[in-house]
Amino acid sequence: MHRITVIGGGFAGLTAAITAAEAGAKVTIHEAHHTLGGRARTAEGPYRTNDGPHALYNGGPHWAWLRQRDLIGPLAPIPPLEAARLRLRHKGALRRTPPFAMLRLLRPGARQAPVDVDFLTWATEQAGKEGARAAANYSAVALFHHDPGALSAAFVQERLRRATKLPPEAHYPRGGWGALIDRMAARAWNLGVRMETLSRVGTLPTDAPVIVATSLDAARRLLGDDSLTWTSGRTTLLDLAVRSRRGDAFAVSDLDSPGWIERFTAQDRSLAPAGEQLLQGQIPLAPHETKADGVTRAEQLLDLAFEGWRERVTWRREAIANGRTGAVDLPGTSWRDRPAIDRGDGVFLVGDQVAAPGVLSEVSFNSALTAVSLALGHHTLDLKHA
Repeated sequence: MHRITVIGGGFAGLTAAITAAEAGAKVTIHEAHHTLGGRARTAEGPYRTNDGPHALYNGGPHWAWLRQRDLIGPLAPIPPLEAARLRLRHKGALRRTPPFAMLRLLRPGARQAPVDVDFLTWATEQAGKEGARAAANYSAVALFHHDPGALSAAFVQERLRRATKLPPEAHYPRGGWGALIDRMAARAWNLGVRMETLSRVGTLPTDAPVIVATSLDAARRLLGDDSLTWTSGRTTLLDLAVRSRRGDAFAVSDLDSPGWIERFTAQDRSLAPAGEQLLQGQIPLAPHETKADGVTRAEQLLDLAFEGWRERVTWRREAIANGRTGAVDLPGTSWRDRPAIDRGDGVFLVGDQVAAPGVLSEVSFNSALTAVSLALGHHTLDLKHA
């Protein structure tokens, strides 16, 4: 029987542990914190926030995998009336519809974008500069990057399509992403996975195979491998509770510069006390910008879409996420160019910045399945192109 050590108990680590245990392996998870979940944790207390806006896209392979195991659980659907309250800032004003030129990039049958050209250059040829810039900024909802137009056109195009698809791919586990993690942890426990929390691993175990399911920064230190780097986003995260008011937007997307604020209690009232609304936003930051710059831009969006929000605030939290928002691919690169999953000598690397396809959490999922397949000596899973 295989014995597999998993370092990190987030979404990727739990996916790897469950998959390996289902195949008959004896699995131990080491998690440095006192709870599992990583960036998929949901805060305890009256305001059940995630580490930045979270959604579960149903267009990827992890959706079917979770559903087959009854792990998705109850979902919090967006009421149609609330969905109609999506607002867009364009040319400084709040609007209900995007510029017509942007829609040209979303039409069925649109050309497949190339990998080796930046999105803004390619999209400008297809729809003009105004439509290209608006589309690039809208895609930041799935990118957390300050300049999506500078990234690979193919990379941005897929995320733009997924983020604007109708009916929407984004779904919300009731109670926050932590509820999904709890179900995954229970599944792992029932399969016999040993889960050790407050167990920070400083030296790589010698009994392979080992699956490292940490951030790329932590993996670089643990493995002593300076090549483990990849471009990610840097963003201001804003969590805000306000007293409820009829007419508040469901979400507001900034088409003038990247940014997104969403009222998560529009679909799940359990995330805040009665009479209050929970808003979560992310404002990507350029290298020279500070958290305060992001907060200022977030407040400008709030002024437009949430009338009188300043007088209604009951709770507020600000943070900055640096290199914790998934991989982004520059022109000429794709997911295949990211750090390899197989690090040799029975060590495997998983997470959202490694060589696996997908959008957002799908990268963690796909890399976890591939790592387990390799660790158990099976053929690598045939993952479709991103």
